Amino acid sequence: MQSVLHKADSRGHADHGWLDTYHTFSFANYYDPDRMHFGALRVLNDDTVAPGMGFGKHPHDNMEIISIPLSGDLEHGDSIGNEGVIREGDIQVMSAGTGIIHSERNRNRDKKVNFLQIWIFPNKQNVEPRYDQISLKDIERENEFYQVLSPNQDDQGVWIHQNAWFFMGNFTQDWQGNFDLKNKANGVYFFVLEGEANIVGEELSRRDGLGVWETGSININAKDGTRILAMEVPMNFN
Repeated sequence: MQSVLHKADSRGHADHGWLDTYHTFSFANYYDPDRMHFGALRVLNDDTVAPGMGFGKHPHDNMEIISIPLSGDLEHGDSIGNEGVIREGDIQVMSAGTGIIHSERNRNRDKKVNFLQIWIFPNKQNVEPRYDQISLKDIERENEFYQVLSPNQDDQGVWIHQNAWFFMGNFTQDWQGNFDLKNKANGVYFFVLEGEANIVGEELSRRDGLGVWETGSININAKDGTRILAMEVPMNFN
């Protein structure tokens, strides 16, 4: 078993006034050659956007982009005709493929929006751009990890062009159990959204991250009130 620990206060950080952002992996003006990605997981940004502000129209291509609002409402628009709002409790995915232009802004003028933006390297290049979003409230369960993303169109959650699975764990009591990987050749990156957990002997707190690979099962002890996002991704990918 191999692991890498990224404490919350070791992340890259930039405060642009309208945007307060933390980067687990190298992004924008934050560069660390030892923190370029974790397998196919390229970007894990923790963004807080001021009321009424946001990202103007900008392009992406050949990347799977996942957004998960943690508080507030995020307004989305793109070049393939999608317009709408993603809220706390939703998950959104865009396959940028041959190219997509989109914008994101805080829909509200009286409160901030906090969301995760995650980029995954795809296993197919130049696919037709696509968009999807669902409410996790329709599938969420307490005191276990439940799937929110997969490579399969007909499976639970949203899907992407990569052999990756995301799981959310909402623990309303002290919990101990094993996280079993879908594919033993993959690794899993745990990101603690709230609370405290011990994963393979590492003590993790809010916004700490831990990548684990070369194992098929991982022991976890989570405290009451803990919420964890687990991202299983290929460690070797095309």
